[in-house]
Amino acid sequence: MGINVQKKKLSDFRSEESLRYDYKFISSFETSGKDFYSYRQLFDFVPYQSVDISALESFKYAEIGNVNKLGEVFPVELSFEDRQEENESLFKKIEKGDIIKPTDGDILISKIRPYLNKNVLIASNEIFFTKAFIHIRPKVNSELLHIALRTKFLSLLNAVSRRGKGYPTLKDEDIKSIHFPKSYVDALLGNQSELLKKISPLKQAINNLKQSKRKTSEILNHVFADYFNINSVEINNLDKANYLPILFSRLGLYNPALRGGFRWNKMQFIQSGLYSDIDCIQTLCHFIKTTKNGWSPSSVEGGGGTSVLGQEHFSFDGVLRIEPSKSTEETRNNIEDFFIKKGDFFVSRGNTVDLVALASVVSEEVEDNIIFPDLYIKVEFDESVIDKEYLCFVFNSFIGRLYFKNVAKGKNQTMIKVSSAEILNFRLPIPLLAEQSKIVYAIKKELNEQKEIDRQIEEKHQAIDNIIEEAVKHEQI
Repeated sequence: MGINVQKKKLSDFRSEESLRYDYKFISSFETSGKDFYSYRQLFDFVPYQSVDISALESFKYAEIGNVNKLGEVFPVELSFEDRQEENESLFKKIEKGDIIKPTDGDILISKIRPYLNKNVLIASNEIFFTKAFIHIRPKVNSELLHIALRTKFLSLLNAVSRRGKGYPTLKDEDIKSIHFPKSYVDALLGNQSELLKKISPLKQAINNLKQSKRKTSEILNHVFADYFNINSVEINNLDKANYLPILFSRLGLYNPALRGGFRWNKMQFIQSGLYSDIDCIQTLCHFIKTTKNGWSPSSVEGGGGTSVLGQEHFSFDGVLRIEPSKSTEETRNNIEDFFIKKGDFFVSRGNTVDLVALASVVSEEVEDNIIFPDLYIKVEFDESVIDKEYLCFVFNSFIGRLYFKNVAKGKNQTMIKVSSAEILNFRLPIPLLAEQSKIVYAIKKELNEQKEIDRQIEEKHQAIDNIIEEAVKHEQI
C-alpha cells in the first residue's frame, strides 16, 4: 500500500489558531510562495442577532434538510397559533434563538456535511433559517463568490471540515483558516461583467425548465384516474361538499370504531363514489404483517452520535431521502430495532392535512446507523400480493390523500395524525401484481420525463460552472 506524503513549512501554520494537525486539514495549506486572499478580504461573518417573530401571523423557516444539492430552498411555514406536538421541536429551537434572518446577497454555508453542497445564495429576505448555517456577507460579487464556494472552493471547505463521532462539520474558525488563491479570485472579479452576462441566460433557462415541470402528485393522480376510469372532477366536487346525504344504516359500514365525525363519514361518502366501478377493492389489514412506530430521541443539527431522520425525508415519488441532518447521543438497549435498512416501507404518522400518511421506501443500501423517529410507522406486508412501489403510489395519490386527510385525528388541520388503525382500515384498489406493475411502469415513465427536466437543469448549472472554469482555467487551487 502506498503512503501519501506531503511536505509543509512550519511557517505556513504560524497564524493558525486551532492547533489542528489532522492530515486532511494540513493538506489544505498551500506553500507560502503563493498569494492568497484571507476571508476578511472576501467576506464578513455576520454576527448573530436575535430575531423577534412573535408578532408575525406566519413565517417561513428552513433547516438544512429543506435545502437541496443545488442550493434551492423549500421552507416550511410556521405559525405560533398552529403550534402542535409535531412541530413543537422547531418552535423550541426558535425560542432558544436558533433562527437567523439573512438579507439579499448573503450566503449561507452548511455546517453539517459540507460535501452535500447545500450552500445558499439569499435572493429573498422572506425566509428565516436555522443557525446550523454559517452566515457570511460578501465584500465582492455575491453571485460569483457563491458559485465559487459551490465549485472550486468546495474542496477547500471539505478539506477544513472536521470528522467527529458523526458526519463532517464546519465551524467559522475552520473557514477562517482557508487561503483563497488570489489569482483565482482576481480572474473571476476582473471579468465579472462578462461572466454574469454569460450566466444570465442560463439562469433564465433554468427558471423556464422549472416552470415546465409537473408535480409528482399530479402524475400519480393522472395515472390512477386514467387506469381505474375515475372522474376526478366529480370526486373533487364530493370532497368540497358541506352536506352529505348519508343513511343512518350506513354509519357503521367499514367503521369498526363507530366513528361518527363529519370528516370520517365524508371519507366513506367519497369512497362510495370513488370505488363504485372498481372490482378489486380490498382492506389493507388483510395483507399487513406488522406495524411499528419509531423512536424519537433528543436530536440536534450538527451534533455527534447516531443520525435521525425527519418528516422532510418523505417524498411523493415514494423514495425516502436518506440525507439526515440531525443526530443524537442517546441510546437504548434495543436501538438496533430502529435502524433503517434497504427495502423498509414507512408511512408519515403526523403532518399537515396534505402530507399526513405519505409513504416512502428506503431504496438504497444504508451503510451508517440511521434511526427512524416516532413520527414514522414502519409497515411490513405480504409482498407476494402487493408491490411496494404500487402501494407507495396509492398512498401518495388522491386515493390515499382523500382517505387519510379525512380519517386523521387532530383539532388543527395544519398538523394531524394517523395511527396503525387508520392504515389497517384503508380500503384501496389492489389488482393482480401484473396490473400493479403496469401502473407502476406508467407512473415511472412520466416521472422519468420529469427527471429528464431535472437533468437539463443540472446541465445548465454545469454550464454555469464551466463558464467559471474556463475563466480561471489557468489558475490552480
